[in-house]
Amino acid sequence: MDVGDLRPEEARERFRAGVRVPTAGWCRGWTQANLLAVPREIAFDLLLFAQRNAQACPVLDVGDPGAVSTGLFAGDLRTDLPGYRVYEGGVPVAEPDEVRGVWREDLVAFLIGCSFTFEDALLEAGVPVRHLEAGTNVPMYRTSVECRPAGVLRGPLVVSMRPVPGSLVATAVRVTSRYPAVHGAPVHVGDPAGIGIRDLGAPDFGDPVEVRPGETPVFWACGVTPQAAVMASGVPFAIGHLPGHMAITDARDHLFQVP
Repeated sequence: MDVGDLRPEEARERFRAGVRVPTAGWCRGWTQANLLAVPREIAFDLLLFAQRNAQACPVLDVGDPGAVSTGLFAGDLRTDLPGYRVYEGGVPVAEPDEVRGVWREDLVAFLIGCSFTFEDALLEAGVPVRHLEAGTNVPMYRTSVECRPAGVLRGPLVVSMRPVPGSLVATAVRVTSRYPAVHGAPVHVGDPAGIGIRDLGAPDFGDPVEVRPGETPVFWACGVTPQAAVMASGVPFAIGHLPGHMAITDARDHLFQVP
């Protein structure tokens, strides 16, 4: 079966069984989300950080302390993603397949919007999505743009990049602007140096993709931004998704589209 035809519960079953892949193109029409779980004592700081940096950190759902599912995610957040990243003192210390052994009763899970949600809409509008064509992870970059700090959290804006033919850049902006809950319109178009990116061939997260002649690099705010804040701020403990390896929720993409 084409992984794009799977339902969320079928995909989560595969991940629970050990499938470890980026999720771009999986479960077409179902919303994907970034995961970040932090101790209850800094959950308000994360909520405030998200509110102050809403384009990068659009909160779709928040779990109760210790809960391993949410209203949008009926699976088990400890096992049903295809990859995790565990942080101690802001440092990534492990990238396990599941996190049952380290999940704590004081953790509050945040599900944050993901730009994979609008990729079908881009394709339908005739805008190519290079990492889907290549079967790789989307490239993601730390920028020189600093987020507004909140409580103990500070850090840089992270962006994802998709090369777009010059004649279709306006279409890409128009299509994605209809999805404000999953990052919306691009934050930058054109010269990567304008936001402090030195080398498109060396992403901080994900895989590089080819930018062909006549194409323009287009950058969207990325839900890995809170994980960059965890690292920059030295948060004592947190669990996130492995970038590009998302939580596939039980919500439909069209719920996050505006007219």
